[in-house]
Amino acid sequence: MNVLLLGSGGREHAMAWSIAKSDKLDKLYIAPGNPGTAQHGTNVDLSLSDFDAILDFIEGNDIELTVVGPEQPLVDGITDFLEEKGHKVFGPSRLAAQLEGSKKFANEFMKENRIPTAEFESYSRGEFDKALKVIKSKDEYPVVLKADGLAGGKGVFICETEEEVENRLNELKESKQFKEAAQKLVVEEFLEGKEASVFVISDGKTARILHYAQDHKRIGEGDTGLNTGGMGAYCPTPVIGNRMLQRVEKEIILPTISAMLLDENPYKGILYCGLMITKEGPKVVEFNCRLGDPEAQAILPSIESDFLELMDAAASEELDQKEVRIDDKYRCCVVLASEGYPVEYEKGKEITGFGDISGDALVFHAGTKSQDGKILTDGGRVLSVVGAGDTLEDSIRNTYQEVDKISFANKYYRSDIGAKGLKHVS
Repeated sequence: MNVLLLGSGGREHAMAWSIAKSDKLDKLYIAPGNPGTAQHGTNVDLSLSDFDAILDFIEGNDIELTVVGPEQPLVDGITDFLEEKGHKVFGPSRLAAQLEGSKKFANEFMKENRIPTAEFESYSRGEFDKALKVIKSKDEYPVVLKADGLAGGKGVFICETEEEVENRLNELKESKQFKEAAQKLVVEEFLEGKEASVFVISDGKTARILHYAQDHKRIGEGDTGLNTGGMGAYCPTPVIGNRMLQRVEKEIILPTISAMLLDENPYKGILYCGLMITKEGPKVVEFNCRLGDPEAQAILPSIESDFLELMDAAASEELDQKEVRIDDKYRCCVVLASEGYPVEYEKGKEITGFGDISGDALVFHAGTKSQDGKILTDGGRVLSVVGAGDTLEDSIRNTYQEVDKISFANKYYRSDIGAKGLKHVS
């Protein structure tokens, strides 16, 4: 099978690594890819927004399955575009991807279908002052502000005070970064509990749980500072046991897949369920229409099933014939970032130490480039380092041993990835 994988981040490197292990694979192309994905296939210089160029490549290279990594092309409708041309795609349709593409859509969908989530109110861009008045009148903090559209994981703010609400509303209204994403605003109640992420693969009718993890979104130690795309993750998280996983499947996953099917909008692809495990049970914080980054880097090495085979079965509506098998290891993923991320940072710093990495560990590229035989930094989140262990503590220790071997100027990382899980175990 010839496969085209779209994307260029750490998630896509992990996906390329996983796909390349499959006996079903003939040729793997990654567009545009990165120096890491080039180890597993052929990088292709294609823009993810140029659907016609992608179509030409698919038809010129006998691509039998296109796998979409990031959310933007999905929300823009690449699955619909390619399927209408007769090509098989792993990824939800434009309408199904609105579960991530619009917070308002997702909240209203969950409310209509009685899927547990936070109480919310939504406002148009011209109603931000009204939103502020309502928040002031309730005087209940923390309160959560969400840009309605895609914002690279940076459009969610947990505000502790009235002053912070005002500042964040002004930022959403005036910042160029949020010009498109903040055309609408969602204001949610703050959910108390423990965060976890459950990843599902679906063919529109059948859903299989892939794995479950815990992300670390904030830039600073102890979950402080600005939100990022993710600074690290580990799996499995002890926040979710077998009984809680059964509740998540019964109360959230199956109702979501069933409701989408009843709406004649079947959900095919990866469904990322970002959850808060509260005293009342699991509640949805957010849905995403793709694998998480950095969660993918932790969970994909844990999957013993042929991941390409699973994706092909989902795209072909034959997932009921497949089972997901995962190993019994814990894995920890630590993101190495450029100092200054997620705001301003420098690029072009040489990265060394790859040859010192243990054979049991994995390093996935994200913001890197190859130049004159060297690997240089080329983004905010540069690399993901993944280690495994028989216990969560072992996996964390093994990962940080490898983190210390990688060097580049102004390297930044959190030293507490997985610590929340250890507290929960103890």
